[in-house]
Amino acid sequence: MCDTARIGQLMTNVETPGRPPEKTPPSSPLRGRTLSSEAVLDALKMILLDAPLNEVLRSLALLIEAQSEGMLCSILLLEKDGLHLRYGAAASLPEPYREATDGIAIGPNSGSCGTAAYLRQAVFVADILSDPRWVNFREIAMAAGLRAAWSSPILSHDGNVLGTFGVHYREARGPEPSEIQLIDDASRIAGIAIERERSQAALKTAFEEIKKSEGQLRQMADAIPQTVVMLGPDGSILYANRRVLAYTGLSAEEVSLTDFRPRVFHPEDMDRLRESRQEGFARGVPWENELRVRRKDGEYRWFLISYNPLFDEHGAIVRWCAAGTDIEDRKRGEERLREENLVLREEIDRSSMFEEIVGSSAPLRSVLAQVARVAPTDSTVLILGETGTGKELIARAIHKLSKRSRRAFIRVNCAAIPPSLIASELFGHEKGAFTGAFQRRLGHFEAAHGGTIFLDEIGELPPETQVALLRVLQEREFERVGSSQPVSVDVRVLAATNRELEVAVAAGTLRQDLFYRLNVFPIYVPSLRERKDDIPLLVEYLVERYAKRSGKRIRHIKKKTLDLLQAYDWPGNIREMQNIIERAVILCDGEGEPFSVDETWLQHKSNQPSGRKVARAGILAADKKEFVDRERKAIEAALAECQGRVSGPAGAAAKLGIPHQTLESKIASLGIDKRRFKLSSSNPGIDSSLPKTQNS
Repeated sequence: MCDTARIGQLMTNVETPGRPPEKTPPSSPLRGRTLSSEAVLDALKMILLDAPLNEVLRSLALLIEAQSEGMLCSILLLEKDGLHLRYGAAASLPEPYREATDGIAIGPNSGSCGTAAYLRQAVFVADILSDPRWVNFREIAMAAGLRAAWSSPILSHDGNVLGTFGVHYREARGPEPSEIQLIDDASRIAGIAIERERSQAALKTAFEEIKKSEGQLRQMADAIPQTVVMLGPDGSILYANRRVLAYTGLSAEEVSLTDFRPRVFHPEDMDRLRESRQEGFARGVPWENELRVRRKDGEYRWFLISYNPLFDEHGAIVRWCAAGTDIEDRKRGEERLREENLVLREEIDRSSMFEEIVGSSAPLRSVLAQVARVAPTDSTVLILGETGTGKELIARAIHKLSKRSRRAFIRVNCAAIPPSLIASELFGHEKGAFTGAFQRRLGHFEAAHGGTIFLDEIGELPPETQVALLRVLQEREFERVGSSQPVSVDVRVLAATNRELEVAVAAGTLRQDLFYRLNVFPIYVPSLRERKDDIPLLVEYLVERYAKRSGKRIRHIKKKTLDLLQAYDWPGNIREMQNIIERAVILCDGEGEPFSVDETWLQHKSNQPSGRKVARAGILAADKKEFVDRERKAIEAALAECQGRVSGPAGAAAKLGIPHQTLESKIASLGIDKRRFKLSSSNPGIDSSLPKTQNS
């Protein structure tokens, strides 16, 4: 990782200018949870201005000490032998202590700093007097008046130990989370400074070697893990290191040919490459380019190629060094973010129909109570209900109340995607996976990484996609279409359907194991005819909404109209009500005229289906009733055996092998009184009508 990228990563942890730092408890000496952006910029400015390393480290130590009262900081550098630590900065530590511990050998019992470098992880000693890691240095520390010592290893971008960042206090105390973050930030800044110093020293040595021996330069380039190409002043290829040859599969002679670049770089990047090279060589200053480079197996990966000029003693450019770094993972993350932002923009453009939750009826309150219970968890939720009842809104409410609310909410209508494309839409595809797949595309699951995906009309998934979805739910991984490489994903799944999934399982159109995985926490959204008490509030809300949109003012709604609307069955639920009220508002002449609805719009359709439909409905109803009866008997038998207990190792849920939330939901939907099992089994002599504490 280059310095610029590491600095950018570090800046994500600092306070934003203009925003007050988060407050810490009065007992904490820490003034802020993380370094302010001005403090970080002061340290990084010295690095970027090529200040000597000892000055940068000393300033950094003093900067951190200023963040907390009584803090004494030190920065130790690991010697080339990889065994001893030498002080790079420790302005405030007592001189006798520094002299006694300078050159300390790292190991499991070498104080906080020596142990941190040895273990490659932070070590926090709250009391030196009692900690065994200080047994060999306890007297030295106590003589210097030190009681607490914390240390964090300073690591390079590739994980090598560069040294340690130490913090001492004169009283015994352990770190708070904010102090741990402070030390981590300081360690990373120190790592940037140390690596930059060593990188510059290495470059300086490399330039000297260029003057001495071209052969030695090639040996050095071959030892570098990056792809390195040496160019002449005009951009002609002089040499490519072994990494280039191994990656591209080309020989040294092939790399030197004029057609080298079209064979290696992506055709879509060639024009941009030519323009940047022409401008960069003309300016004679370092520049960078992001390009797709073809690997020997034919796959293209993104590389960041840095071009740096090499000068002779007269200041003339004698070489260009082009070093490439693989940034495929970073580009993939950027692509996922773009996909996520695109989906979010599309969702913002969608009209937000919040009228589905307008009301205070008991069925609606029950649904919202279930939402509040399940939202903070990561459990899969199956939302059931008729078309137009607002299942998507319930899914959005669950996401909004969850710990994933700051991440993406991706909605997928499974019924609206052709079966041949749904796997590609959900899981993405590789370039060339099928006709028209001109480049890799991320699917909705990758776009929802860290957030929530809402699979509407889940019952419409084709069988082969059901298998892939089951794998995501069980193993949290999938494969893109056209790839055998598994992709891990962290996504919460919410699903919805207006179908009877038990019937679909019985008919063989839905996998039984997938149904069980989806049916962890079912929520039934009531139809509008089940919440008729909410209809007056809904009507008032919709009339006001559509009147405002039409520029009209409607102050009165006829009672006859409200009665008519409450008497209607609303087969289309909220969606149908929206359409009827919008039509009535459009036809309303304006201010002063009461709102009314034409009775002919609400004609009750015949409830007598054809003989074939009746027969089919009878079969489905019988299947469903048999399934419900079996389920009720199994649950009641388990409750009787477990004396009414639902959760826990000895509960009915464990006996049935299902989550206790699912069992609670089924008990409520089937109207089973679990208290009677507890009372009847524990003490038959007690009247079952008396109140009893429920154990679930």
